[in-house]
Amino acid sequence: MLRRLRNRVLENGRVVVLVLATILIAISLLLSNRMAEALHRKEKLDVELWAAAMERVNRDAMGDYIKDPLVTSIINNRNNIPFIITDENLRVISYHLIPHDVIESPERLHRVLDKMAADNTPIVVKFWWTNAHNHIIFYGHSLTLDMLFIFPYIQIFIIVVFVLVVFMAFRSMKQGEQSRVWVGLAKETAHQLGTPTSSLLGWIEYLREQPIDQMAVDEMQKDLTHLMKIVDRFSKIGSETPLAMESLNEVVGNSVNYFRKRIPRNVTLEYNGFAIDTVKAKVNVALFEWVVENLMKNALDALQGYGSITVTIGSNNKFAWVEVADSGKGIPKSKWKRIFEPGYTTKTRGWGLGLSLSRRIVEEYHRGRIAVVESEIGKGTTFRVTLKKG
Repeated sequence: MLRRLRNRVLENGRVVVLVLATILIAISLLLSNRMAEALHRKEKLDVELWAAAMERVNRDAMGDYIKDPLVTSIINNRNNIPFIITDENLRVISYHLIPHDVIESPERLHRVLDKMAADNTPIVVKFWWTNAHNHIIFYGHSLTLDMLFIFPYIQIFIIVVFVLVVFMAFRSMKQGEQSRVWVGLAKETAHQLGTPTSSLLGWIEYLREQPIDQMAVDEMQKDLTHLMKIVDRFSKIGSETPLAMESLNEVVGNSVNYFRKRIPRNVTLEYNGFAIDTVKAKVNVALFEWVVENLMKNALDALQGYGSITVTIGSNNKFAWVEVADSGKGIPKSKWKRIFEPGYTTKTRGWGLGLSLSRRIVEEYHRGRIAVVESEIGKGTTFRVTLKKG
């Protein structure tokens, strides 16, 4: 009950995080936009007030500054708004917070003036005695306003990163829980199989003393030995798995020889490993044999009682590989990756864990790669396991 509740919380947690992130983004954009608009209006009013003060000075005393401290304060307060004052011919009279090299370059100056005019309508300062010498104030946005415009995008980026981190955390928690369940199931299976296999060993010893066909007893012994290997494999899941340099010819050959006597008569099994030079790679024998057997069982299921299985090993300077090819029904290319997902199966009976388990053993324990390298509907499939030689 608690586990089911926890799973439901984990599943709903991602939805809650996405909803909260969407709400935060919407609120952030709304507030930032309103703050930017308010600051933009204030800066526009500041420049208009400054222009009005300049007009008043030019109107009084034929351009001499009046002694009104308020007007003087307004004119001298240039704050943090960049501006350029020009005459009617766009010759620069004064500028503030504009790099000097921009003023010295006519091309760059006109680009800046065009941008300022696009951002804010220029303000004309008129002289009281004539209209021939009016000044034009071009002004842009303050650094604070520019940052305020950019801030929502920074917030969105931070929130997106936060959502991704939370999503990955939820996913990691779920995968970790699945991994713990799998490890626990594997070890419990090994534990449960331990008692009957020990008992079967005693019964085989008893049968050896009876007047019956000992060849049948020998085959039973082989099957029991194989069952004990399976128990050993399950016990290794979740434990430290030592790798050793082994001959793939022998490791794969053991699985091939075991299958040869247990496949249908209308199925042929070919193997090149006993006819080529030794191919070595670092493997855990018990687990790697499990992978080979899973691939051969998968091939046998695809044949449905008739066809051929070809097991091939090879190597180059860096890698060694094992290929298991069958002449079965084939796999659609759209499902080449999906068949390795836990629970996916095309069989009417089965849990869909064989290929998933094989991938885990190859990729997590052996740092290798397993994949479908070739498949055609009605003609067969080839799986390849690739391992580093070093």
